[in-house]
Amino acid sequence: MIRKIRNKVEITAALSLIWETFLQFEAPDYSDEGVKSFRDFIENEDIVASLEFWGAYENDELRGVIATNENRKHICCFFVKSKYHRQGIGRKLWECVLNNSNHPVYTVNSSPYAVPVYHKLGFIDMDSEQLSDGIRFTPMKFERYRDNGIQN
Repeated sequence: MIRKIRNKVEITAALSLIWETFLQFEAPDYSDEGVKSFRDFIENEDIVASLEFWGAYENDELRGVIATNENRKHICCFFVKSKYHRQGIGRKLWECVLNNSNHPVYTVNSSPYAVPVYHKLGFIDMDSEQLSDGIRFTPMKFERYRDNGIQN
């Protein structure tokens, strides 16, 4: 079941899933500065309050999270617990964002690990890999009306 995450307890659980998954899959590609920058981002209460979180649940267990800003135009965090990878949870979270907004273009700054995942979801690279505050990322976009394999 995909649903909006609304209360502080659920957001705390989402941030915990994000951090644990980040440490497992993203942190190995980042410098200490990058890990600290990401931690500072998810611990910034003003930033967290500005995000919209959606969660994938099964049997009351949070299995994946997508968080967006700018009225669902930019993906800030997108993580699925490792034991649930390759089960379609990420695609369902992404489709939930698409189905609950009508923007023509969506953006993300993808970690090196997630670039192939975003490609499978129909995103294209906007530039080569960048480095900012120790965070490695590839700026990517999804164009709703481009032939990208997603039903619009």
